[in-house]
Amino acid sequence: MTSEKSAGSAAPDAAASVTITAQYIKDLSFENPNAPQIFGSNNLPPDISMSVNVQSRQVGEQAYEVVLTMKLDSKLDGKAAFIAELAYAGVFLLPPFSEENLRMFLLVEAPRILFPFARSSLTNAVRDGGFPHVMISPIDFMALYMANKDNIGSMPAAGAA
Repeated sequence: MTSEKSAGSAAPDAAASVTITAQYIKDLSFENPNAPQIFGSNNLPPDISMSVNVQSRQVGEQAYEVVLTMKLDSKLDGKAAFIAELAYAGVFLLPPFSEENLRMFLLVEAPRILFPFARSSLTNAVRDGGFPHVMISPIDFMALYMANKDNIGSMPAAGAA
């Protein structure tokens, strides 16, 4: 059975094989600037905001590094409770893709693969910092990509979502 790729398809090129050659913590930072006073008798949950960024760059002939950066800022009674930031990366060896499919893989599929590992590392850092477990919901990287599509440069190996 043969398959034809439609001109507008967002899926990776047919019969493509992707290899993840490495996954690693590129940078991890946890700050607890108001300890130990922040651990007073107040049992209210902290207000937490999260930001996410995805960057990619070509590191070899068909190898690309994708870095998923996640930052959690937490406040309790108007004071900083904790700041946790993680840059989690992977190196992907990719077959030839069209420019659009390469961009989609690097900014949608690769971070989707990295996300569970990054989430675990970041939530463990928060827990080890003395705070209750933080639930980070799955991220819709396709929605981020679509929302930022006009801001992504024409280079398939660079950009942010």
